[in-house]
Amino acid sequence: MGEIEVTICLGSSCFSRKNRDVVSALQEYINEKNLSDTISLKGGHCFGKCSFGPIIIVNEQVYTEITPSKAILIVEEYVSKLK
Repeated sequence: MGEIEVTICLGSSCFSRKNRDVVSALQEYINEKNLSDTISLKGGHCFGKCSFGPIIIVNEQVYTEITPSKAILIVEEYVSKLK
Protein backbone atom coordinates (compact mmCIF):
# COMPACT_ATOMS: atom_id res chain seq x y z
CA MET A 1 0.00 0.00 0.00
CA GLY A 2 1.26 3.48 -0.85
CA GLU A 3 1.96 6.30 1.55
CA ILE A 4 -0.83 8.30 -0.06
CA GLU A 5 -4.22 6.62 -0.19
CA VAL A 6 -6.73 8.05 -2.65
CA THR A 7 -10.29 6.72 -2.54
CA ILE A 8 -12.70 7.78 -5.26
CA CYS A 9 -16.45 7.61 -4.71
CA LEU A 10 -18.03 5.14 -7.12
CA GLY A 11 -21.61 5.98 -6.21
CA SER A 12 -24.12 6.70 -8.96
CA SER A 13 -24.25 10.44 -8.27
CA CYS A 14 -20.48 10.83 -8.54
CA PHE A 15 -20.53 8.58 -11.60
CA SER A 16 -23.06 10.88 -13.28
CA ARG A 17 -20.81 13.83 -12.41
CA LYS A 18 -17.95 12.28 -14.40
CA ASN A 19 -15.87 10.65 -11.67
CA ARG A 20 -14.54 8.42 -14.45
CA ASP A 21 -12.58 11.40 -15.79
CA VAL A 22 -11.02 11.88 -12.34
CA VAL A 23 -10.07 8.20 -12.17
CA SER A 24 -8.46 8.35 -15.62
CA ALA A 25 -6.51 11.52 -14.81
CA LEU A 26 -5.18 10.09 -11.55
CA GLN A 27 -4.21 6.78 -13.14
CA GLU A 28 -2.37 8.61 -15.91
CA TYR A 29 -0.60 10.87 -13.38
CA ILE A 30 0.47 7.92 -11.22
CA ASN A 31 1.81 6.04 -14.26
CA GLU A 32 3.59 9.04 -15.82
CA LYS A 33 5.31 9.95 -12.55
CA ASN A 34 6.08 6.33 -11.57
CA LEU A 35 4.21 6.74 -8.28
CA SER A 36 2.50 3.36 -8.07
CA ASP A 37 4.54 2.49 -4.96
CA THR A 38 3.66 5.83 -3.34
CA ILE A 39 -0.02 6.27 -4.22
CA SER A 40 -2.79 3.72 -3.67
CA LEU A 41 -5.83 4.41 -5.83
CA LYS A 42 -9.06 2.62 -4.98
CA GLY A 43 -12.81 2.98 -5.27
CA GLY A 44 -15.25 3.37 -2.42
CA HIS A 45 -18.97 3.25 -1.89
CA CYS A 46 -21.07 6.39 -1.56
CA PHE A 47 -19.60 8.89 0.91
CA GLY A 48 -22.98 10.53 1.63
CA LYS A 49 -22.21 13.92 0.09
CA CYS A 50 -23.86 13.24 -3.26
CA SER A 51 -24.66 16.83 -4.20
CA PHE A 52 -20.97 17.74 -3.86
CA GLY A 53 -19.51 15.09 -6.15
CA PRO A 54 -17.30 13.89 -7.55
CA ILE A 55 -15.65 13.20 -4.22
CA ILE A 56 -12.24 11.84 -3.33
CA ILE A 57 -10.70 11.07 0.02
CA VAL A 58 -6.94 11.47 0.34
CA ASN A 59 -5.44 10.09 3.55
CA GLU A 60 -8.81 10.51 5.31
CA GLN A 61 -9.31 14.12 4.11
CA VAL A 62 -12.51 14.59 2.05
CA TYR A 63 -12.43 16.73 -1.09
CA THR A 64 -15.61 17.65 -2.96
CA GLU A 65 -16.52 18.93 -6.43
CA ILE A 66 -13.40 17.36 -7.87
CA THR A 67 -12.32 17.82 -11.46
CA PRO A 68 -9.42 15.94 -13.03
CA SER A 69 -7.13 18.96 -12.68
CA LYS A 70 -8.16 19.56 -9.04
CA ALA A 71 -7.47 15.91 -8.24
CA ILE A 72 -3.97 16.15 -9.69
CA LEU A 73 -3.21 19.36 -7.77
CA ILE A 74 -4.38 17.79 -4.51
CA VAL A 75 -2.32 14.65 -5.01
CA GLU A 76 0.74 16.67 -6.08
CA GLU A 77 0.52 18.57 -2.79
CA TYR A 78 0.64 15.30 -0.84
CA VAL A 79 3.52 14.01 -2.96
CA SER A 80 5.53 17.21 -2.39
CA LYS A 81 5.24 16.73 1.38
CA LEU A 82 6.95 13.33 1.10
CA LYS A 83 10.15 14.81 -0.31
